[in-house]
This record gives sequence, C-alpha cells and structure tokens, in this order.
Amino acid sequence: MIFLRRLLLLATAVALAPLACAAAKSKSTRPAETDQTTAYKGAIVTDAATGAVLYEDRADYEGPPASMTKLMTFAVLHDKLVAGSLSLAAPVRIMNEDNIGGTQVFLDPRETFPVEELIYAMMIQSANDAARALARFSAGSVPAFVELMNAKARQLGMTHTTFRTPHGLPPSTRRLADTDLTTPRDYAILCRHLVVNTTVLKYAAVKNRDFGPNRAKGPMKMENHNKLLGKVSGVDGLKTGFTAAASYCISLTAERNGRRIIVVIMGSLGPGGLIDKGKARDLKAVELIERGFAALPVGGPAFAPAQPVDHSPLALAPQPPTIKPAAPTEADQPVIKFSIPAPKK
Repeated sequence: MIFLRRLLLLATAVALAPLACAAAKSKSTRPAETDQTTAYKGAIVTDAATGAVLYEDRADYEGPPASMTKLMTFAVLHDKLVAGSLSLAAPVRIMNEDNIGGTQVFLDPRETFPVEELIYAMMIQSANDAARALARFSAGSVPAFVELMNAKARQLGMTHTTFRTPHGLPPSTRRLADTDLTTPRDYAILCRHLVVNTTVLKYAAVKNRDFGPNRAKGPMKMENHNKLLGKVSGVDGLKTGFTAAASYCISLTAERNGRRIIVVIMGSLGPGGLIDKGKARDLKAVELIERGFAALPVGGPAFAPAQPVDHSPLALAPQPPTIKPAAPTEADQPVIKFSIPAPKK
C-alpha cells in the first residue's frame, strides 16, 4: 500500500514537470522593467536590405514611441507628395490650434510656411506644432490624418501599432490606452520602408538648420536631437523621442560599405531610472550598431533604396541664398572623442 502511494506521487510529479517548465519559460520571456543591465524595455536590429532580424531583445514590448511618431507622419506626407495631392512648396497657414506645447518652433497664426520648411522643422527640431500643422493641412483635419497613419501601419504589417496623434505628445488623460502605441519590431518595419522607399534621409540626416529665414523675429536655429549624427560611423537618421511615459526612444539607421542596418530602442532610462537626457540610450545604440554590422552575413545583398537620396549628414541643410549657415558651435563637437598621442621625437 505504501509502495503504491509512493508510485502515485512519483507519477504525478513526472506529469506536472513539463507544465512547471513551461510556466517558468513563459515567465522569463515577459518584458522586464528598464534596468541598469539592459538600459531599455525593448530593442531590435535588422538588415535594411532584407528585413532580417540581426538581434532582438523583447522586441515585442508595447509602449509609446513619443516623437518617433513623426516618422509615420512623414510616411503619410510622402505618400501624398508622390500621389500629387500635396507639394513641397504648398503654403501652410498656421492656426492657433497648432500650438500644442512640447518641443516646437513657436509657430504664429499670422505666419505661412511652405510644406517642406515645416517638414524640416518636424524632422530636425522635432517640432510638435509643425507636425500638427502639416497633418491638419494635408488631410483636412488631424483626426483624418491619424486615420491615414493607422491605415499605413496596417499596410506595412505593423500589427501591434496604433496611432492617435501626428506628433507623439501624451494625451491629457495621461492614460497609456489613449496614447500612441507600438513595438520595436513594428517600428523597424516602418524604418525600413522609409529608408527604402522615401526621401526621409534628406531631412533626418541634417544636423543643423535655420527655420523661417524670413520671419519677422528672425530665424530659429534648429539642432537635430539625434546626437549620433556625424559622431558614429555611417549614422544618418532617423528620429529620437521622449516623454515621461515612453522614456527615451530612438530609431536609427547607419550605412557602411554598402550595407545598412536599422536599430530601434524603446523605454530607455539611465541607471536607477535616471532621466539622463538619453545618454544610456545612445550608448546602448552605439553598442547595437556595432553588433548589427558584425552580425550581417558575409556576401549578403547590398542596400539598394528605391529612391536614392543625395544627402550629406555632416552638412547643413540647404538655405536660401540670403541666409548664411550658422557656424559650428562647441555643442556640435563629438560626444565620443578619440585622442591620438603625438609621435615621439
């Protein structure tokens, strides 16, 4: 009797063992909170030529993209430009409701700007007011434009993405369910579409530019929020983002020797949850860039965009002839510096 009881207990333990292992595995794959080890909540690296994943860590983490949202805004605008329903020279009259706070170029309702001037402001300065003005003007209303953003996401296969704004600012409710939501994997899909099929790098690769050269109060000097431009080999886009809910995010692309990769990081903070101006995010991004290029298969296809763009990431964007580019300042100097010792005499 005792033997049968022990045999029954042993059989039960053997039967439950696979379930316990499965539960442990399921628990280990849940998205973790940002910590000092990972410096993010989710990340992915892909080959821009093929879309193949080179590295991923919680790539399906779902959270707000913050100002990376403006990349989808650009995608929809580009579609309209290609279709001919919008032109870069079209004048956009600013309205009071375009002033929505956050990072901006302080648009005035008495002003009018060409579409392309506002695109530069949106992509370099990450201007929320410019993004809203472009959305309202190009689609007739902001809600109509957001519908186009979500339709584009579905077209691209971004199955875990929902947009609610053209700029990425948090909602007044501060509820996560009411904000823009995506994943690193979905955003890598969007970034690949942009670098292959659009002129996004014409704008995203620009480090500095004056906005509104003919403004009554004078032009505003813009500086790209992507601090890796010109400081890490091959980096020429795309977009950063930050809100309290999103933490620091970045969508990057870099090209070396004809090969291009895409890096997306979401939910990054400094050690102990520190608001560190994106330093931990950028350091991790540099690491993932190197990891990505090292993981590219030897003899793989070179990157071949459908629309080659002539851009120089170290140069200022084109200015009207009467406007001189601003001279480089100390802030333009590389964050990552190398010191070469002088030769011995």
